[in-house]
Amino acid sequence: MSFELTSGGEVEVASAVQALGRTRRESWQAAFAQRLVVTDVVAVLGAVGAAQAIRFGGPAAPPLAWPLPYEVGYSVVTLALAAGWLALLHGHGTRAPQVIGTGSEEFRRLVSATLRLFGVLAILALLFRIDFARGYLAIALPTGLLALIAGRLAWRGRLRRWRAEGRCHTAVLVVGSPEAAHAMATAFTDDPGSGYRVVGVCVPAGSGDGRFERHGGPSVLGDDRSVLDAVRRSAAESVAVAATDHLGPAELRRMAWELDPIGVDLIVAPGVVDIAGVRLTHRLVAGMPMLHIDRPRYGRAKSSRKALFDFCFAAAVLVLSAPFLVAIATAVKATSAGPVFYLSERIGRDGVPFRMIKFRSMHLDADTVVDDLIEQHGGNPVFFKVKDDPRVTPVGRFLRKYSLDELPQFFNVLRGEMSVVGPRPQVQREVDSYDGEMRRRLLVKPGLTGLWQVSGRSDLSLEDSVRLDLSYVENWSMVLDVALIARTIGVVTRGDGAY
Repeated sequence: MSFELTSGGEVEVASAVQALGRTRRESWQAAFAQRLVVTDVVAVLGAVGAAQAIRFGGPAAPPLAWPLPYEVGYSVVTLALAAGWLALLHGHGTRAPQVIGTGSEEFRRLVSATLRLFGVLAILALLFRIDFARGYLAIALPTGLLALIAGRLAWRGRLRRWRAEGRCHTAVLVVGSPEAAHAMATAFTDDPGSGYRVVGVCVPAGSGDGRFERHGGPSVLGDDRSVLDAVRRSAAESVAVAATDHLGPAELRRMAWELDPIGVDLIVAPGVVDIAGVRLTHRLVAGMPMLHIDRPRYGRAKSSRKALFDFCFAAAVLVLSAPFLVAIATAVKATSAGPVFYLSERIGRDGVPFRMIKFRSMHLDADTVVDDLIEQHGGNPVFFKVKDDPRVTPVGRFLRKYSLDELPQFFNVLRGEMSVVGPRPQVQREVDSYDGEMRRRLLVKPGLTGLWQVSGRSDLSLEDSVRLDLSYVENWSMVLDVALIARTIGVVTRGDGAY
């Protein structure tokens, strides 16, 4: 495998552009890391200062209880604790360019550094027989960790907005087979918050690049044996290698050697999709990095822990929203003829039907004309949605925009027929058209919200909706449920993608 350079003049211009791109990336990364330093200092000092104020009433605190003849006040302990905490945050790489702004590794390192601080304090207390005030530590450490996480989340939100505006991106060259390269380039383009901007692709010679030309995608800059040349011409700052039969371990190692002197990162995708991080374990076997993929979590998604959470959450929501439920019911009854609630048969876990409850948002004859609408609009019976649906009432349109029509489904949750989070509930005609893959949706209870609801709602295609539902079924965790509920609140408040 060889990497050929372009002619001298072109090489000099491309190298200058690439160096400028690296300088810009390093500049915004350094500036962003400095902002994180300020936020971390404020969070840590605020936590330890608040702990001292709450526990001891201010700076006039009693001295530290230890056997040495030197008197040390808790103000000194507070400053030492803050300095040690900040040092551990730096030592654990919590502000490294590879982890800031995306993924869960940044938060894992925050938690790891804080737990390490607990360990250091415990060892010091044991070795020097120091009696730290437990109330002081019980306030400082949890409060500081929460403040650190909140600060990182705030900056992450700001970074995503900057990236949506076309700033703070890393230029990436995608390498792989046409199918894999197209899928990876599309994933980067569809998620600007990831921070990668595709500047070109390299596909094996003779494999064809028609799909990129047809879909208006990135330019094909060469084959997978002229990557260095493509990097220089595109000013790429990273190279992402997707699945390809043409690049083996030796070629990838040599590519890393070639890219290192010019400061370009190498990213190798394992070729698996929709696998949650909790199911992945990185291991080195015989000198080769490997990913162990844990089995799908179907059983965990049916656990009693999830059922208990669903019951408690649904009961709390119904109690708190009771006045709104009465107001919505009054508006539905006063503005259109028919019952307040709409009962529709849906297919639940293991294919068992149940009656799903919603506030009625359509006219009474809505179900009788659905087949005509599907034929008229060319919709898919598996996932039929149409904007400006003539069956929807004016009040129903408002309820649907903010998903208020679905609030009564919390009664289905109390009855054990639905979950707060799960795949989209389906009608019989949709289930009848399922293939073997899509029937996996029926392994768990349907939910009021889920991955597809927070990823585009009605604007998603059938394929994307099915993919997201199946991803949820296979990757369930309690943390995922809580995260999806939190994201749902934001999506519903904005009214995005609902009709």
